[in-house]
Amino acid sequence: MDAALNAHGLIKVRIFSDDRTAREAMFQTLADELGAAPIQHIGKLLVLWRPIPEKDKVPDEDRKAGPRDVKVLKYSKRAGQRPEVKTLRVLGNQRLTPGGNVKRAKPKPKISLKKRSQT
Repeated sequence: MDAALNAHGLIKVRIFSDDRTAREAMFQTLADELGAAPIQHIGKLLVLWRPIPEKDKVPDEDRKAGPRDVKVLKYSKRAGQRPEVKTLRVLGNQRLTPGGNVKRAKPKPKISLKKRSQT
């Protein structure tokens, strides 16, 4: 139940007991043990609520840029015609040349451990 409250915040619990006072006692003990608020008790159905805890976002420093769509205009050699519009998908390891071609980006030069320790 604790995992369900962490994931959803609001859960419904069905209890198969015919004794109303026992169900109410279970309702209060569940709410106290889980640190949740008792919302509703209808028949054999109990509803509990607890705010969902904030998740810590861990930035991934190795993550590269994602794909992006770029519109490229190619002009015709004849004067009166409209330029041709192409939509190209450029991936994170690619670049767009001035001519409208997609090329693989140049890798960063590797720095030796000695030079890295000097800076």
